[in-house]
Formats: sequence, C-alpha cells, structure tokens
Amino acid sequence: MTTLLIVLAFVAGIIISAYLVMNYVPSFGGKLSEERMRTITRSRHFEGGKFRNLIPTAMDTSLKTNISILLDFMKGTPEGKPVRPIAAERWRPLRLQDNRSASVTWLGHSALWLEVEGKTMIVDPMLGRTPSPFPQIGGKRYRTTLSLQLDQLPPIDAVLISHDHYDHLDYGTIMKLKDNVKRFFVPLGVGAHLERWGIDRKNITELDWWEEAEFEGLTLASTPARHFSGRRLTGRDTTLWCSWVIKGEYNSLFFSGDSGYGPHFKQIGDKYGPFDLTLMECGQYDRRWSAIHMVPEETVQAHLDVKGKRMIPIHWGAFSLAMHAWTDPVERAVKAAKEKNAAICTPKIGETVVVGSGHYPSSAWWRHQHDGVIGYFSPKATHSDSTV
Repeated sequence: MTTLLIVLAFVAGIIISAYLVMNYVPSFGGKLSEERMRTITRSRHFEGGKFRNLIPTAMDTSLKTNISILLDFMKGTPEGKPVRPIAAERWRPLRLQDNRSASVTWLGHSALWLEVEGKTMIVDPMLGRTPSPFPQIGGKRYRTTLSLQLDQLPPIDAVLISHDHYDHLDYGTIMKLKDNVKRFFVPLGVGAHLERWGIDRKNITELDWWEEAEFEGLTLASTPARHFSGRRLTGRDTTLWCSWVIKGEYNSLFFSGDSGYGPHFKQIGDKYGPFDLTLMECGQYDRRWSAIHMVPEETVQAHLDVKGKRMIPIHWGAFSLAMHAWTDPVERAVKAAKEKNAAICTPKIGETVVVGSGHYPSSAWWRHQHDGVIGYFSPKATHSDSTV
C-alpha cells in the first residue's frame, strides 16, 4: 500500500509540474479564449476541433518512428553542422529612398527583413539561440557572434508570422521587438501567444487562408501551407499555419512558410502570381515527415507553381532540425533550379537583395567558409534564449 501511494504521489507530482510549467512559463504562449475560439470555429478549414490541410497530410507519430528519429539525432549526421562560423554580412537596414522599391535580407533559417515600398517588415523573426521553450534544450544556432542589437533597429511597420512553432515564433525575440512594432499579422489563433506576451490585441490582425488585409498601401494575404502547429503537449493544430503574399503597387513577394508540396502552390500562383521574388523553404526535410516539409526539388517546383520570377531558398543555415548535411538544401536547390531553368538567388546571411536591381547574389559562399567578418543580431534581452 505504501509503495502504491508513493507511485501515485510521483505521478501526481509529474502532472502538477507539467501543468504549472505549461501555464506559468511564458514561452509556451497563450491559451485560446472563448471569443477567439468562436472565430476559429467559423473557419471552413477547422473541423473536429483542429485545423486541417487542404489535402490529406499524414504524419507517422508511432513509437517506432519516434524512437528511430531520436536514435538518428543521437547518432548525429556527417557535416550536419558547419565546422566554422558562417560567413555573413555585417547587416544594417538599407532604408530605401525610392518608395517604389523593395529589398529582402535573409537573417538565417526563415527570418527575413523586408523593405517594401517604404514599409519595414520582419517575417518569422526567430533570432534566438535555440528553437525550444527552454534555452538549455534543443539544437543551438550554428554560431553566436554578435553585430547588432534588436533595440537598435528602426521602427518596424509590420511583423508577419507563419505559424507558432518555436523555430518561427520565438518568445525572446518578440519580447525585444514588440514595443517597436506597429502591427502584427498572424494566422488564426496565433494572436493568443502575442497577447500573453503583452501585445495589445488591437495591434494584432489574425487571418484565415485566402483572407487579405490592407496595410498602408500593401496587400497582405494569408495563403495556405501544408503543415501543422502547436507549442504545447496538448492543443496541436488548434492554431492555423500559413504562407504569405505581400503585394504593393510595384512589387510582389511570396513567403512559403513551412510546407509540404501540394496543389495549393498552383492555386496561389493562379490567384496572386506572378511574383518578383519568392522566399521558399528548402531545409529540415526527411522521408518520415515528407508531407510537411518539401525536399529542395519540390521547393523549386513550388516556386514555379506560384509563378515566381526568382527564388531565395530559406529554412536552412541556422539550425540542424533534420538529419541531412547542413548545406544539402541549398546544393540540391541550386542543382534543381538549373535543371528546371529557374532563377535562384543565394545571398549570405545579412546580405541585402534589392528586387529588380539586376544584381542577384549567386555565389556558393557556403563552400568557402573562413574566419572573415561575421555579423549577426542579438536581441540582448534578459530572457536567456534570445541571444544569437
């Protein structure tokens, strides 16, 4: 009887601890309010208490598969990480003087700084050390050299978030940015996290797939992606995931978010294309989750499907979240683009690309790592997971 009581007390302790962590550690984000749930349940993409992809998207979550993934990560991957710091530009906001122009600066992984017709924007600003609710757990960013503090950035007109996974929505980064941002645009439900982190609801716009928001001369459209969502042990797929269309009077950009390949790319291209520049995920893939992350050859085809004129491959260059070599995504994307006669641009981290300038970086810089000038952000926040 005593042993049984000890076991029950131990189990109860674990349950209580998990409850306290989920509810009082802010990086896990917020819960959906009744008001927000009423909005969500009106979505035609919400069924049976969860958001659904446009086509069936099965993911193998069996114990056997999870154990195989764990063992693969423990074993490691040859060339899974760079052996030296990644060569990067010492970035500064360009502040284009021509309000007809647009520029894109890749900040590693899927984080991007955009200047579009006079508006400054950040997309999926994960600039922290590790994509995890706890900075001590999870794969660390490839390097930690500092060059710029987030509190030195100019005012940010808009932040766009594609979904609430930790490698795209980072608590520490948002906490450092939030008071310098005019408006946040997110898919349905993701606003609950931002509200918990102190962002006023009136500064958050939540959109379903195919919904548009007009923002100071730009059209921002939330478009489908083939993925999933969730930051907690429970509540998976109760917030939406998306890609983004950014259209101005003179420029048109597409950001894929995280997505498996599917017919939605052609649908987006038919409705909103062509695009001057596409920002397409091409890393962190594996056969065991092939429905939710494209391999690079699919990435290039998706770029063509949306009617993109030129593509920058993203979702690589910062973290190892799959078992492929760290340069495999860009090498395969470049090769596939050449085979399909698609124009591809390969800027360094921190290197600014001006849309329509005629100059698009295309060097294979990742093959020639050196100890030259290294630059990166630091949110310089008190929360320890937000330094890069």
